[in-house]
Amino acid sequence: MTTLDPNIKFSPAALAKVEEIVKQYPEGKHKSALLPVLHVAQAEFDGWLSVPVMDYVAAILKLQPIEVYEVASFYSMFNLKPVAKHLIEICQTSSCWMCGAEDVVRYLESKLHVETGQITADGIFQVKLVECLGSCGTAPMFQVGEKYYESLTFEKIDGILEDLRTQKRSKYVEVGS
Repeated sequence: MTTLDPNIKFSPAALAKVEEIVKQYPEGKHKSALLPVLHVAQAEFDGWLSVPVMDYVAAILKLQPIEVYEVASFYSMFNLKPVAKHLIEICQTSSCWMCGAEDVVRYLESKLHVETGQITADGIFQVKLVECLGSCGTAPMFQVGEKYYESLTFEKIDGILEDLRTQKRSKYVEVGS
């Protein structure tokens, strides 16, 4: 049996959201709530899911921890390691790549002095390649927290980076927000 970390707890607002999600599913079918609850957990705990956080989610949903680990590790939208203040998720599917996403990746790596996956020395930015973000008509694009940045040019990217430097942590996608 997993011992839960007593310091890992949802805020009252996040717990209310989780309870609202769980109520949508019949008793004994709480595993169906796992994806939206993981989104709430990731938003609540600095944009990533540690093992203690996943254990906490498992306990709430009455699942085995491995069931949560399997799902969280399968989807690229869940982060299993700490992330930068602003995680720049770049679409790497063919539509974006054909419209210049590769150039955007190389530009960001050069501008931020990191390789894809690394966090900048100041902890502000991280570049991550992800699958389709559903904005093919406005490629190349990337997402930071809940916000899409589309039809990117190097000039637009410079402005976005400057704006992000002065902002708090990007708000992560939370189901139902």
